[in-house]
Amino acid sequence: QVQLVESGGGLVQPGGSLRLSCATSGSAFLRYTMGWYRQAPGKQRELVASITSLGTTNYADSVKGRFTISRDSAKNTVYLQMNNLKREDTAVYYCNVPRATTGEGFYSWGQGTQVTVSS
Repeated sequence: QVQLVESGGGLVQPGGSLRLSCATSGSAFLRYTMGWYRQAPGKQRELVASITSLGTTNYADSVKGRFTISRDSAKNTVYLQMNNLKREDTAVYYCNVPRATTGEGFYSWGQGTQVTVSS
């Protein structure tokens, strides 16, 4: 039974910060690359950050230098620290296991967590 539960979203002003959490269902996810995705209204879902089982990270150009992905193996949790938030970051954020070739999520999508950046 696979569970990926996102939390930590909310309303924040431009320039502010949020930390998102992705709680996974077990230690099996330690073997997989994990990713954070986002989807804004009227736009395609996009992969914004990923981290491998060895800790190698990758970021979309739009968030590079502002977002940091990390993982805590003991807690089976993946985090996304978001700094200097912009209005363009407003979206529903999801976690999943990226397919190696396409980057699309392997598992069914959860509810996600809403991030709204507004003054």
